[in-house]
Amino acid sequence: MKATGIVRRIDELGRVVIPKEIRRTLRIRESDPLEIFTDRDGGIILKKYSPIGEISEHAQELCAALYHAFSLPAVICDKDVIVASVGFGKKDLAGHPIAEDIVASILRRARILQLQPAEAPVQLLSGEDPSGACACLICIPVIAQSDAIGAVILLSQKPDAPIDPAAVKACEVAASFLGRQME
Repeated sequence: MKATGIVRRIDELGRVVIPKEIRRTLRIRESDPLEIFTDRDGGIILKKYSPIGEISEHAQELCAALYHAFSLPAVICDKDVIVASVGFGKKDLAGHPIAEDIVASILRRARILQLQPAEAPVQLLSGEDPSGACACLICIPVIAQSDAIGAVILLSQKPDAPIDPAAVKACEVAASFLGRQME
């Protein structure tokens, strides 16, 4: 564990406030679920809960199916990080934080479809992009119990790649499947 030097008191209802700096750094937003663990030394560990992370094996298989069907890199993410990816060679992008544009799209439940080559490409990762600057071609939010919990994404390294309607439909089906698995 990493010491922060921050001390907080528990109030009369048993609550403790997570400092704003830590919430911002770890992208913890209001109403985000947290898992609570204890260690053998009496420590309490809080970890962001990712419902999609619970079915990462299914997510990896869906990414592989999308990649083989359309020959485009595929990613499944929650609202913060990549859970599964296929099509990046030996690079494993799991655990990398996703870009704010994609987070905002997920929270708005909006699709991203790069319809015109003139549009500015939506980048996949926040900060430096180890994926080779892949741009988001199709991004379909995963909805479970009326909450946006992640997205199914197909990427392209060609800025003028046309969108295959079958690829959009396949991403919709994959997002729907993942959403139903969460319910």
